[in-house]
Amino acid sequence: MKFRVELVWQGEGGGGAAPSIYLTADGRVILQGAAVTPAEREALALPPDGELISVDRSLIRAIKDML
Repeated sequence: MKFRVELVWQGEGGGGAAPSIYLTADGRVILQGAAVTPAEREALALPPDGELISVDRSLIRAIKDML
């Protein structure tokens, strides 16, 4: 049996895609959050390449609760 679980927060504003957690049938956890801008990368001394997202505490709390 294959299934996917999706948790989506609504009503947080911001105009972008809502933070989400996807649990895939093959056991992976995929997070959706806000993209980290080049200015944020520079200010936080993060690597300039690669895909980074920013997630808020409510998303981290939901992951913790699932585990």
